[in-house]
Amino acid sequence: MNKVYLIGNLTRDPEMRSTSTGIPVCNFSIAVNRRKRADGQQETDFFNIVTWRQLAELCSRYLAKGRKVAVSGSIQTRTYEAQDGSKRSAFDIVADEVEFLSSAQAGASSGEYHAPSPAPAAPRAPQAPAYNAPADAGFTQVQVDDDELPF
Repeated sequence: MNKVYLIGNLTRDPEMRSTSTGIPVCNFSIAVNRRKRADGQQETDFFNIVTWRQLAELCSRYLAKGRKVAVSGSIQTRTYEAQDGSKRSAFDIVADEVEFLSSAQAGASSGEYHAPSPAPAAPRAPQAPAYNAPADAGFTQVQVDDDELPF
């Protein structure tokens, strides 16, 4: 199975382009912090992200340097020839999903354009009564010993 989940911040603005057949593709990179080492030093990994079609258009439109995103996708390896003639390998994350985690106003003080926040969600339905609701609320209290549960 080839599945990757990453949360990080964009290190640069997304670059949008199209294939020769007109399919949109967007590239950007994110910085992902590792857990701190024993000596307290923070280490960071950098990943190239590739998105296609509608997801590419959305990323190009709404993401900017510094925004926090969650990316899920797969690792893809590509090889190329460097200017000195040696063969090199590169690893890209081909994103299936990109979730925009930071608010659209995050980084507004830096003078960057950010898309407006989506419309507020519809009001939630009233929550169900708590576990120990009174019996007259239409619920029957059930006591189960944990030893009786099959899991």
